[in-house]
Amino acid sequence: MAENKKLKIVVGYPPTISAKGVPLLSQNRQFQYFNNPTFLFPVAMGTAATWLKNLGYKTYWKDCIAEGLNTEQFFEFLDEEKPDMFIFDTKTPTIKKHWEIAKVLKEKYPHLKLVLCGDHPTALPLESMQNSPIDFLICGGYHDFASVDLADALENKKEIPKGIWYRKDGKIVENGRYELKKKLDDAPIIDRKFTHNERYQKEFNLAGRPLAYIMSGRDCWWGKCTFCVWDHTLYPLGTFRARSPENVMEEVKYLVDEIGVKEIFDDCGTITVGAWLKKFCNLMIESGYNKKVMYSCNMRFGAINAEECKLMKEAGFRLLKFGLESGNQETIDRLDKGTKIEAVEPSCRAAKEAGLMVHLTIMVGYPWETKADAMRTYELAKRVMLKGYADVLQSTTVIPYPGTPLNRDAVKNRWFRDEFDPYDYDAYDMAAPVFKSPDMTLEEIQQMCNKIYSIFMDPRYIAMRLLKIKSWQDLLYTLKGAKAVLGHVEDFSRPVPQAE
Repeated sequence: MAENKKLKIVVGYPPTISAKGVPLLSQNRQFQYFNNPTFLFPVAMGTAATWLKNLGYKTYWKDCIAEGLNTEQFFEFLDEEKPDMFIFDTKTPTIKKHWEIAKVLKEKYPHLKLVLCGDHPTALPLESMQNSPIDFLICGGYHDFASVDLADALENKKEIPKGIWYRKDGKIVENGRYELKKKLDDAPIIDRKFTHNERYQKEFNLAGRPLAYIMSGRDCWWGKCTFCVWDHTLYPLGTFRARSPENVMEEVKYLVDEIGVKEIFDDCGTITVGAWLKKFCNLMIESGYNKKVMYSCNMRFGAINAEECKLMKEAGFRLLKFGLESGNQETIDRLDKGTKIEAVEPSCRAAKEAGLMVHLTIMVGYPWETKADAMRTYELAKRVMLKGYADVLQSTTVIPYPGTPLNRDAVKNRWFRDEFDPYDYDAYDMAAPVFKSPDMTLEEIQQMCNKIYSIFMDPRYIAMRLLKIKSWQDLLYTLKGAKAVLGHVEDFSRPVPQAE
């Protein structure tokens, strides 16, 4: 039994209310406001809360977005519990809103220590320290490990760990980047009852309910894609870490046996392949949990072969999410994606022949792509979908978040729209394209997103989906997917904000 500590700590997300919709802030590499909201479980934050609780700190899990709390209700909670510290996560489109929230919190609760983390604060730590009264800023990923280190330093009056910026005598102490010294296996299995896993069930890609998000690694072993903000801020190249297959298996057993989870999504940027994947699959098969739970994950084209697809299917895997991004090899190369267009169909076909479902992610609005280039992406996605090599897709506009090479190149090459201010962080919310196009208007770029979604409306696709409905669960999954597609179409049908 852990010794009770003095600190009372809140971990989560403050109220983030907007007329634009519900923000998808947690566990999301790309931000968007949704008409049909999705709530994804924030793995690192959930681990931090569980760990602090297990160590004896009076800890509260307070995700105001998923819980639906407004500012007044959050203040009532703070008035009643009187915590000492609030650790919260943010992203570029919400950073200014959260600076203002921090100012209100500090004025109302001057003794509440505010700890900010996330990809944007990591990319520009001094900016957040200067523009808000936060007390501490975790610079880098592994927020859970850093939060535990910070709590220990404050509880026991130790030196503030490297990688956590802070204030001393009214001055900002620039304290470098947080470096992980431990193994991921050292972190506890997330307590899903304490962190209310039941609030994170609105996710149309996953068929099983209850579902749970986990991460077998952080974040992607490829780690080079120029648009990926996690790869270049939280977990840059050379800092990828994977949990052991045995440790992940331990979490699978907990989720199934104690929480009743029916499907797990492994949100590691790309699941570790090779010997790691073979070991994990064999553990699932030998334990019999391949019959108890479905498992889905992120994947790269060309990363696994047909035999490995078959092994994954036997191990209980259901869906592989592939980042297509574009149907143009020049774009793939510019993004440093490391994949080949000619590998798209064979990879999808191998997965489908093994009995796995395939999900494609696509982006439009690249500053060098013409309308003809975007149409090639559409035609490739349509061909793969109508051949039955892919089951679902999603399409978004490309957003170059601060801290990414894509953002750096956009500033250097003047790719942003003439009226777009790169420091207008609210405008990185995908409500409108941020790049100029060689031959498309902003509205046409948005319409291209909807054109890609229109593949779902093709009678041939609808016929294939109807033929695959074998149970009530299949029907419900299809209906939820249809509702989500209509929500995405509505998201990209909003009037494009015009410059003043």
